[in-house]
Amino acid sequence: MTKLLEGKVAVVTGGTSGIGRGIVERFVAEGAKVVIADIRDEGAAIARDLGDAAAYTHTDVTDEGSVRDSISFAVKQFGRLDVMVNNAGAQGDPSSILEADADGFDRTVALLARSVLLGHKYSAAQFIEQGSKGSIVSTGSAASLQGGWSTVGYTAAKHAVVGLVRQAAAELGPHGIRSNAIAPGIIMTPIMSRTFGVEDARSEEFIEFLAARLGPSQPSLRVGYPADVAAVAAFLASDLSEYVSGAVIPVDGGATSVTLGTFASDVVAAAGEFSAG
Repeated sequence: MTKLLEGKVAVVTGGTSGIGRGIVERFVAEGAKVVIADIRDEGAAIARDLGDAAAYTHTDVTDEGSVRDSISFAVKQFGRLDVMVNNAGAQGDPSSILEADADGFDRTVALLARSVLLGHKYSAAQFIEQGSKGSIVSTGSAASLQGGWSTVGYTAAKHAVVGLVRQAAAELGPHGIRSNAIAPGIIMTPIMSRTFGVEDARSEEFIEFLAARLGPSQPSLRVGYPADVAAVAAFLASDLSEYVSGAVIPVDGGATSVTLGTFASDVVAAAGEFSAG
């Protein structure tokens, strides 16, 4: 590692698995102190394994007080805050537009979009109180950029993340605070298994199956992994990107730069093929 983040303190929501865990591990390797803020308490064991550079705090990103407390915990633990990563999320309500469930839609937006607003609110307040610059990195999606990648609730919420980031660039820029988003494409994480109801014991097998099945149809001829997203997050958190704000960076192997094609049906067919086998 190049120690891009030496001396920086970061909070990563949803840091116990998938993309979030990849970001936590990359940040620590780059020299940062990292608070894992997650609703899943296995974060405590992950932090212990990472040593003095990491700590865990139970965080429900749909609860405003919990988000605020995660920032306070980071400052108490490590003395300051330099980077906020709004990453926590899940697939959310599966309803289509014609079968829309209003409560499910609201819960999905609270988890995926309102949480990003709260992460901005409280991290920016801390940066300003410190009198320091800061970087906010939010996890969007290919569904932030195009329709057809997911359900209506997820797509609408991830589009909202882009709006929040761009507004933050305008409002917070004068304070020396940058806000950017990453738009991952097909990333092999446990959320893929949970989305299709694959039991945990077969999750790794399912992910390997999907990677082999879907990779050849991507412009880059492979699917993505958490490490691919974590590398971009490290850049956005670092001083290398000090003049980058309001950007949405696809990490999708080129998928959203070309016609979507049959991905949506391909992934459903692949999941069905796996289950039948």
